[in-house]
Amino acid sequence: MVMGEGDGDMEGGGGGNDECVEDGDEELVAMMGPSTTFCSSNKCKKIRRPLPPRETWKKKIEFLLAVVGFAVDLGNVWRFPYICYQNGGGAFLIPYVVMLVFGGLPLFYMELALGQFHRCGCLTVWKKICPALKGVGYAICLIDMYMGMYYNTVISWALYYLFSSMRSELPWTNCDNPWNTLNCTPVTNISGFTNLSTSPAKEFFERSVLEQHRADGLDRIGPIKWSLALCLLAVFLLVYFSLWKGVRSTGMAVWVTSLAPYVVLFMLLFQGISLPGAGEGIRYYLTPQWHKLVNTKVWIDAASQVFFSLGPGFGTLLALSSYNKFNNNCYWDAILTSSINFFTSFLAGFVIFTMLGYMAHVQNKSIAEVGTDGPGLVFIVYPEAIAMMTGSVMWALIFFLLLITLGLDSTFGGLEAIITGLCDEYPNVLKRHRELFVAGLVAVIYILSLPTTTYGGVYLITLLNVFGPGIAILFVVFVEAAAVCWVYGVDRFANDIEMMIGHRPGLFWRLCWCYISPAFLLLIFVFSILGYKDMMAGGTYVYPDWSINMGWLMTASSISCIPAYFIYKVYKTPGPFMQRIRLIMKPEDPEPDDRGIVAIASSVHGSGSGGGGGGTHV
Repeated sequence: MVMGEGDGDMEGGGGGNDECVEDGDEELVAMMGPSTTFCSSNKCKKIRRPLPPRETWKKKIEFLLAVVGFAVDLGNVWRFPYICYQNGGGAFLIPYVVMLVFGGLPLFYMELALGQFHRCGCLTVWKKICPALKGVGYAICLIDMYMGMYYNTVISWALYYLFSSMRSELPWTNCDNPWNTLNCTPVTNISGFTNLSTSPAKEFFERSVLEQHRADGLDRIGPIKWSLALCLLAVFLLVYFSLWKGVRSTGMAVWVTSLAPYVVLFMLLFQGISLPGAGEGIRYYLTPQWHKLVNTKVWIDAASQVFFSLGPGFGTLLALSSYNKFNNNCYWDAILTSSINFFTSFLAGFVIFTMLGYMAHVQNKSIAEVGTDGPGLVFIVYPEAIAMMTGSVMWALIFFLLLITLGLDSTFGGLEAIITGLCDEYPNVLKRHRELFVAGLVAVIYILSLPTTTYGGVYLITLLNVFGPGIAILFVVFVEAAAVCWVYGVDRFANDIEMMIGHRPGLFWRLCWCYISPAFLLLIFVFSILGYKDMMAGGTYVYPDWSINMGWLMTASSISCIPAYFIYKVYKTPGPFMQRIRLIMKPEDPEPDDRGIVAIASSVHGSGSGGGGGGTHV
């Protein structure tokens, strides 16, 4: 059923009134929602009422834009190009595509299909797969909270840069500003550069935007920098008004936040290839270094980049696809959106390396000397290059608008996973008051994010990034994949997909879900634990031992949700121990919520039949 333009689309479900059906029809109403009335000729008894209608995307394109917007984030711009040239240039595309096809894409497809079939978020879905593992859903919500505590601060940096660029000359063009030191040397002054020299762009980022020199690492992070806190508040306000009405408001927002980055990327690409040295940058980016393919680190880096780029396990794909029509072809959605994600990463590499080639040409250096990864690439190196271009102010505004839109889409997805998960789990308390719930959630995460806007907040951001979602999410997704394929059953899951799209997933997909993808996840998880120090590398700061211990506690806090809920479920379930185990591993409600079951009953019994209630409908 499609509602009016202003109400968004609704599908399935029925009214809120109690309905009556005849004796003998319990199997039909067993798959319905909360209480309804079951009647015989002389008496009525309560059965489950049809669930209320679930909102759906008004247009298919809005769902695709939302998924693409979530998958394509800041990492596509600041990480993929760097690890591509670091791990063999064009040759890196071979392990990347292999890991994408056998590891990332099957997990991406699995989450889209799970969300669309069961039509609920990351908490409620476990009642229909394996109730004992509902702790996975709580772990996902906690991980998304950790991510929201720092990711939005990075977006606020881009917003700060955007406001700072609204002047006749970019503030990181020269060394005549109050925050500059005696070591500040313009990048065009090649002869004046020494080992102690720093660029104006580096000093603007570290001494004006972050003011990290006023902190003593994590031991004394200093007070909140209120200009950053206000930028962060502006980001959260944008997020709130994009999420408060559900898919109606999100569907409108993604038209801007998902499409604008591509307009900007192509503008920056056309500008970049016109600059001297751009060709050398592209050659450096793409020249294959085949000998590096024998290095296992290259394959691990490819697997990690694929996983964190596509983003399975954060609950976002489950949440977004749960608002699809039941018969939507999620198979082609997975193929299309993951391909767009790969294309965007590849395109961003050209944008970055044409600019790095230009910088190397101007400074008479090698590209390896001017290139870096992470925030330094987009907040120091690229702004440095923009400052040397004609029309630098305009290009700076365009570039930081790109970063803001890339970041907003991803933060929409992370928070929507929490919102959908909790609203579906507690519909009477939260779903009826979504606007207030979203406001409360956004306010709580904003308050928790304020320490990242202190002078030492950049160190806290790195700690949250590595130990918040960075390691824990790998284990959580491993458990999710194992539960779906080994407990719920890959054959049952394949049947669910066939019911939706009309054909059964082939042997390739079933093998990937059962064996290859779990092995892919376990491999990345083990190497992430062993190499966590490399993930925190960058700069000369040495993290104190107490902060590392706090980081591991943060990782354990989300992972422990899984065994903790399992123990709780065993304790609360009556009966002998082995019977409890069997019960909690068995799906409570394996069918999707709104498929018009009672409409079948109407066609069998005829409209108006029965003793006391008339025909039933959803």
